[in-house]
Amino acid sequence: MRIFLDTANIEQIQQGVKLGVISGVTTNPTLVAKEGHSDYKSVVKQICAMVPGPVSAEVVVEGAHAMLEQAREIASWAENVVIKIPATSEGLEVTSALAKELIKVNMTLVFSANQAMLASLAGAAYVSPFVGRLDDIGSDGMLLVKDIVEIFKGYNLTTKVIAASIRHPQHCLAAAKSGAHIATVPYNVLLQMMKHPLTDTGIERFFADWRKVSGDNT
Repeated sequence: MRIFLDTANIEQIQQGVKLGVISGVTTNPTLVAKEGHSDYKSVVKQICAMVPGPVSAEVVVEGAHAMLEQAREIASWAENVVIKIPATSEGLEVTSALAKELIKVNMTLVFSANQAMLASLAGAAYVSPFVGRLDDIGSDGMLLVKDIVEIFKGYNLTTKVIAASIRHPQHCLAAAKSGAHIATVPYNVLLQMMKHPLTDTGIERFFADWRKVSGDNT
């Protein structure tokens, strides 16, 4: 399973890339605004230049025609841009048109296997089931991820499944076990994935023992 960062924070993306485990980014205008940026285009282009893999950027207009026009504009910003399109009937229409133009689509706000199936049939390169939001309303978000993966595998569909709305490291582990191709995570979750108290304790003990055997009492 690959790991994407779900953010518009440039410093976090830079650090994630340095760690060598980040192969893509998902972002949207809300995340851009959260970081205090006012120019969505410049931020997306900057992220695309930093990241070796796909960068999902979302359309923010309504209506199939307007969405299609904006999607084409966003796609022109960089070669590794992927267009986030919402899981609606108009979104399917736009996805189908973009796929014919070889523009990659990440269908977002997916909350059912039916939505994911239709997105794949329309030509979406990725589908993003929102795990955390389903958990919030008492549903099993990770079960949805597993169902989508099984359906795609059973029919040899090439659309990749991105486990989105990840809230904690256990979500990432469950996504991997469910066969998700990608998990897109906040930066704090990425750091938590590598954190363990026994590792910290072990390092402290190694240093303490080193000071004993090296004569370094500082």
